[in-house]
Amino acid sequence: MADKRDYYEVLGLDKGADEASIKKAYRSLAKKYHPDMNPGNAEAEQKFKEVNEAYSVLSDPDKKAKYDQFGHAAFDQSAGGGYGAGFGDFGDIGDIFGSFFGGGFGDFGFGGGSSNRRNAPQRGEDIGVRVTLTFEEAVFGVKKDISYNRIQKCDECHGSGAEKGTQAETCSACRGTGQKRVMQRMGGMQFQTTVTCDSCRGTGKIIKNPCSNCRGTGYVRITKKLSVNIPAGINEGERIALRGQGSDGRNGGPAGDLIIQVTIKPHKIFRREGYNVYCDVPVTVAEATLGAEIDIPTLEGEQKYDIPEGTQPGTQFTLRGKGIQNPNYPSRRGDLIFTTVVEIPKGLSGKQKEHMRAFAESCGESNYKKKTSFFKNLFN
Repeated sequence: MADKRDYYEVLGLDKGADEASIKKAYRSLAKKYHPDMNPGNAEAEQKFKEVNEAYSVLSDPDKKAKYDQFGHAAFDQSAGGGYGAGFGDFGDIGDIFGSFFGGGFGDFGFGGGSSNRRNAPQRGEDIGVRVTLTFEEAVFGVKKDISYNRIQKCDECHGSGAEKGTQAETCSACRGTGQKRVMQRMGGMQFQTTVTCDSCRGTGKIIKNPCSNCRGTGYVRITKKLSVNIPAGINEGERIALRGQGSDGRNGGPAGDLIIQVTIKPHKIFRREGYNVYCDVPVTVAEATLGAEIDIPTLEGEQKYDIPEGTQPGTQFTLRGKGIQNPNYPSRRGDLIFTTVVEIPKGLSGKQKEHMRAFAESCGESNYKKKTSFFKNLFN
């Protein structure tokens, strides 16, 4: 017994530590040195064994009392103590491991109850499909035909995997649980580990006559076609979820969803920001100078609009309610905002240039307030 470390020292505690302190120290160290967290690490395995041995004694009031009085000699088999290194009863260790590993104690090799998660109802996978729309389709809505691949129950065997007229049998090796328990020894300790049944591959069923349509899997991949209503006003990157149109679930679980992600082609004239639409409208020098009734492109077609005399390049005008419909509030629409782009004429004839010079001279500086103030501010 001289080689054994003090159990309190193993757990990093002072002698006489209370039950709560012992459990807290054990939880931390057992998780730290657990073989699943340190695969192939012999040193961690030895420390894990040492920690469990210490906790097995100090967590038991009777054993703790004997240890506090006699130390390791209380359990020296050669002295008739009767305590050995093997562990037959882990007490509440299973509860502790379940709390920080998120599963039953048996899932981590210590025996105990373990739920067969593989045979539990499983939701089907979601499927993503990208749909590309024109600008107009996104603005006004459209019905789109789409096709996609999904996994669904085999129509021949209805998901059983067995040939029509036959049925799957309960696996005799695991009795339908899909799992088996095996005993392992590690550093003088015996562990009970839960593993996937190799006879049925975790399904709990043996299929002697597999369905020829699905090859015994119970599921097939098919191409499905749907007509989908794309709502008016949908925007770039938005998604439409069609519930239950994804892959079928397993073991009675619900089907997944079909997720349609929208991509919109750019428009030659219009730009979109939220539910507002923007565009540039070219005007002549004469129209900008004198004011004019000009044609404005809208989502529904051209519309007349009067721009005032002296309209400057880059001036914005707003047509209320001529933007895009809000799909969540169909009665609400954004605005159409257009910007005037004054086009300077090129390739003037000699006579046109002469008229332009005469026009410029007749205006003088009084008609160009920005230019005049610019140079005044520059030199003052």
